[in-house]
This record gives sequence, structure tokens and C-alpha cells, in this order.
Amino acid sequence: LTHKSTEQTEHRRQATPQLHPVPSQLISLRMVLRTKNLVRYVFQNQHKLIQQLLVQGGPVRACSGHGGTQQQAQLRVEEDDNFPKITEVPPLAAPFPMKLEHAADVGEQFKYSDLSVRLAAPHQLNPKPDVDDLAFGKYFTDHMLKVSYHRRLGGWQKPEITPMENLNLHPAAKVFHYAIELFEGMKAYRGYDGKIRFFRPEMNMARMNVTAYRSGLPTFESEELIKAMARLVMIDSEWVPHTESASLYIRPTLIGIEPTLGVASSDSALLYTILSPVGPYFKPGAKGLKLYAEPKYTRAWPGGVGDRKVGSNYGPTIHVQQEALRHGCHQVLWLYGDDHQLTEVGVMNIFMLYIKENGERELITPPLNGLILPGITRDSIIRLCHQWGEFSVCERKFTMAEVKKLSQEGRLLEMFGAGTAAVISPIERIAYMGEEIYLPTESHENPLFRRLYNTLTDIQYGKLEHPWAYVID
Repeated sequence: LTHKSTEQTEHRRQATPQLHPVPSQLISLRMVLRTKNLVRYVFQNQHKLIQQLLVQGGPVRACSGHGGTQQQAQLRVEEDDNFPKITEVPPLAAPFPMKLEHAADVGEQFKYSDLSVRLAAPHQLNPKPDVDDLAFGKYFTDHMLKVSYHRRLGGWQKPEITPMENLNLHPAAKVFHYAIELFEGMKAYRGYDGKIRFFRPEMNMARMNVTAYRSGLPTFESEELIKAMARLVMIDSEWVPHTESASLYIRPTLIGIEPTLGVASSDSALLYTILSPVGPYFKPGAKGLKLYAEPKYTRAWPGGVGDRKVGSNYGPTIHVQQEALRHGCHQVLWLYGDDHQLTEVGVMNIFMLYIKENGERELITPPLNGLILPGITRDSIIRLCHQWGEFSVCERKFTMAEVKKLSQEGRLLEMFGAGTAAVISPIERIAYMGEEIYLPTESHENPLFRRLYNTLTDIQYGKLEHPWAYVID
């Protein structure tokens, strides 16, 4: 707000009573705003308010039967003697612990400040592929990041960036025998302004640490690895595609390398990161996905590691994926239980938009009950839709019987998969128990999946300013 004179400013300051204190984690008001301006500010900056609350946890989200009305009511500005005050918004809980306490025996942590760099010689540099020829994970950049861990040497060793090279491991390394390994999937995006961005990297690091803990592998300081990976990307920045149809895939990996055959935690480990330029996960112009839903196959079960990004979750799915291809389908729709609950589609989380019996729209996705991966794209979609407040958002179980019923009644609007690799993938058909269920996902004029895709990619490529975009330099 701009005042024309110091005298007017002083007059208003004296005439205006002080606002009630507002929690600092929401917003800091340094002056009195009129109701109209405050409402506009709050609703335009909801993503910033919610992002600041991420690390603080909060109550589990409950299904809302009133669309965005309840969310907007919690954000409403109430007038008390003509002066506004903010009604506090309950934070959306993070899908996993954002900060994990290191076990006492992990030892020393590595630091970015100790990073050493050994650049590739000219003869070691690889030719860069044409963007139109990029396939997922086929090409790799010139350098890699490595951090060794040895408990007998006190813990994590100093990180190093080296030319891309093969790993030299003992045949008895635990990773080969007991799949003691885990990984993450991230991307670096070159924006319209030439800047390179990560997307919510702190979420990937938090999930990686949770998975490491579950796998008996050493945990690490998330921010130190983010900074080291940013340095790696900048060294190989020429590999980040100059187009919004491609990106640089980042694969941080942690493996147990102790050369013993005992089924136990590994006293030695290797944390490394490799980079790969990638194009679209699915071919441009392709129709929506056709899914193969076979109840006899199960991807995960309660108490297992279906909610952790470990390699052992992926190997056993390859045979089923091949079976899906033989049936003319693109991906597997993973079901669980006697009631055939939908869990994941391929390696993506799944969403369904439908019309409830009362005529209101609702977006649903399976809950974080241990059967599905807590995806970063999944979490982003939930938060965006909560902010838009145009329909209810619910995390709950839903079954193939419900999908069939909604389809037959014309109340099923959209179904789509979501993940880092593909971002958003519309689903067109499901092959299930000898029949095909048609989904009108792409038949709408302004489908939700396309709006979500555009919003997420606008953030990732810097067209839309948002705290989820992490600019590296």
C-alpha cells in the first residue's frame, strides 16, 4: 500500500487498532490490509503458506464432502469491527517424515564442503544425442557423484564427483544377493529463462532416508546431498535439454556393498548419483493408457515395503508387464485384496475424478496404507487441488466394482496416473476379468489431468513462480 504523505500515514497508524497476533508460520502482517486486499493475498499465496507448514506435520487429511467449501471456509477472512483477521488453516501432513534422526552407530555425516571434483578428460566425453532420439535411461552424462560409507572408518567418507565409470564390487557384495539397495527418481529442468531447476528435491531426499532406514542402510543429511547433486548437474549442464519436452533424469542410488553372505545389515555402502537426458515417458500424441488388471498378481501387501522405493519392488513386476503387453495393454493396474482395490498403475500413483450421488465432484486416490509409494507428484496434485478448492479431495480405498458401477452410471469422469517420469498419464481403458471398461478421461473439453499437467510443468520449467521449484546455480 502506498500513502501520499507521511502525515496521512501517521494519521492512519494512530486511527487503526492493532491486529491480533497471527502465527508466524502462516503470514506476517506488517500493516493493516482492508478485507478485499487480504482475501486476494491469502488465496493467491496459499501454496507458499502450505509449503512453509510441510515440515511441521499435522493431522491426517479426512475426506471432505463439501468440495472446496470447507477449505475456503478455513481460509476465510472474518470482519470484527471492520478489521480483518485470518482463520488458521490446518496444515496438510507430509506423506513421510521430513527429518529423520540418524542412528547412533551411523557415524560421521558427509558434507558438501568436502566435495572433490575430478573432471573427465576430452577423450572421455560422450557425444550428446538428439533430443528427438531420447529414450528413457538410455544415455548418460560424463560425470557421476559418489560417497562411500564404511562403519569401521567412522561413517560417511568425503563425497567426490568423477568421470562416469564402472563400479568395482566384490562378487559377495550384499546388493547382489539380497537386493540391499534403494534409489530415487528426480529431474532437472531447463526453464524458459535458461535457469535449471529441481522439483521439490527435499521430498525425494526425505523419502530416500526413510527407505534407507527400512533397508538397514546408513542415513544422510538431505541438504548436503541436494547441494552435491546440484553441483553435478551444473558440471554436466550441457546435458540438460534446451526444450520443455525433455529433461535431465537424476538417479541417486544407495547400495550395500559389504562382501559377506550373511543376511544382515551392510557395514559398507555406496551412495552414487548418475544423470540421464530423457524425453517424454510415453510417445507424444499417443492415446490414453490401456491397463491390464489381473487380480491374481499383487504388487505389495500390508507390512511389506510397497511404500518404499527399493529395487526389489520392481524386478518381480517385469513378467506381469510383459503379460500386459501380450494382451495389448500399456501398463499393469495393480489390484489388492479379495475386493480388488486399485493401488498403482505401472510405476505411478492413480487418481480418479467422479461425480458423487449428491452431484458434487470428488477426486480420490488410494491412501498411504503401506501398499503404495508416497509419490512426490501425488502429494503435489493433492495440494494443488486443495488450493483450487473446486471439488473435494479424498484419500481412500476404491475397488474395481466401484469403478464399473461409476462407469455404467456415467459418473466416472477421469482416471490418470501420476509420477516423476511421466508426470500425468490419462487412462482410456481397463481390461478386467474378460471385459473392457471405457473411461472418458480425454473426452472432456478442459480435463483435470491436462490442467494438472500444465500447472506442474509450468512450475518445473519456471513459467509459474512457486516454492516447489529449486533453482540451482
